[in-house]
Amino acid sequence: MNEPTRGPTKTIEADYLVVGAGAMGMAFTDTLITESEARVVIVDRAHQPGGHWTTAYPFVRLHQPSAYYGVNSRPLGNNTIDAVGWNQGLNELAPVGEICAYFDAVMQQQFLPSGQVEFFPMSEYLGDGRFRTLGGVEYAVTVHRRIVDATYLRAVVPSMRPAPYSAAPGIDCITPNDLPKFATRDRYVIIGAGKTGMDVCLWLLRNGIRPDKLTWIMPRDSWLIDRATLQPGPMFIKQFRDSYGATLEAIDNATSVEDLFDRLEMAGTLLRFDPTVRPTMYRCATVSQPEYDQLRRIADVVRMGHVQCIEPTEILLDGGSIASTPSALHVDCTADGAPQRPATPVFDEDRITLQAVRGCQQVFSAAFTAHVELAYEHDALKNELCTPIPHPDADVDWMRLTHSDLRNFSRWLGDPELTDWLGSARLNLLADLLPPLSHKPRVRDRVVSMFQSKLNTASKQLEKLLSDHGHDGTDQ
Repeated sequence: MNEPTRGPTKTIEADYLVVGAGAMGMAFTDTLITESEARVVIVDRAHQPGGHWTTAYPFVRLHQPSAYYGVNSRPLGNNTIDAVGWNQGLNELAPVGEICAYFDAVMQQQFLPSGQVEFFPMSEYLGDGRFRTLGGVEYAVTVHRRIVDATYLRAVVPSMRPAPYSAAPGIDCITPNDLPKFATRDRYVIIGAGKTGMDVCLWLLRNGIRPDKLTWIMPRDSWLIDRATLQPGPMFIKQFRDSYGATLEAIDNATSVEDLFDRLEMAGTLLRFDPTVRPTMYRCATVSQPEYDQLRRIADVVRMGHVQCIEPTEILLDGGSIASTPSALHVDCTADGAPQRPATPVFDEDRITLQAVRGCQQVFSAAFTAHVELAYEHDALKNELCTPIPHPDADVDWMRLTHSDLRNFSRWLGDPELTDWLGSARLNLLADLLPPLSHKPRVRDRVVSMFQSKLNTASKQLEKLLSDHGHDGTDQ
């Protein structure tokens, strides 16, 4: 195939070159142009903004309330409580179509009309401020401030890569994207225990497939978050504060790692599917109580490690094999939707590498990073405020992540300007824990100081528990 004829390289200028128009790149750019006059060039491989959402399976929804997702300046959804379904009584969860339309609207109705943003979709970033469009035109961007890597935490969904195991000829092994295309089968084998696996199980159950037709291959059991404890808005504020307080109390009173997880489970902070199986995984997955109850209806849960290969009459796993049938539909849910990348400095001379600075809150982290970039002068202070928190994987990572969250949050509250920004940021999951901006400064300072003290006490206790467990608590 002939490549497009390349002409001379075109030169453009910008204050920031943002590589990646996924959720983090969009949230960063939004805060940047809202709080400054910065000029931004955004480059992305896809045909529209939205990152992995543009290739995700058609029935995926947010696992967190829409109120906490997107960009700071524009609400996602209608701030409604679901009246039907397994999320009934809780804040709405945007489906993939709404999310893609939302990011497209942010780009078309806000970013581009502002005159501050140029967007180059279907373009390959070549490094050193250079990129090539689908038509073969090469651009060199003169970047006056920073190049922003918004791809470091790039999510991977099953449709992006082949399954990590082999399947014999004639075996149907599909990604969740293709699931709605298939007629009913006598057996469904769901491979993977993370959010995608849960989504596929729930979709099948919601569409009338009986639980006894499902085989769920679960290499590791996971600790789950009860979504009811993470709800925004006035009607949930007491429950949210009580839950956060119960978490701090569980940490303060814990005598060991095992005791801590027992206390967190008793407090309703964490859930597990089987009370006889101790989870070894934690990846910030959330479930509503009805979803949890539905998933527990699946009796055929296989805990024999990862799949090695699928044969016509059996599935070989790390710990043995199980019988299967050629007519079964196997759904691969094993992609790492939130890769555990090592922490690297967010601010490094002429570069910014976007990472989570609050556990599992990537879009908030990106908006916060943009604010810190604009509001503070020196990189040493900026990096102190933006300490990266790698995504969790193992159960003990709940402790590492929470320790980092407590430490970062306490540090932020030591800065009155930053505290005000946190109190007004739509994407801030913890905004309801802060005293209202309308409070008198002296009263507000006293409340913040007391809150800081509680955070510091819990942080030190987690350090001790991690140390006793043989873990130093630092982010890897």
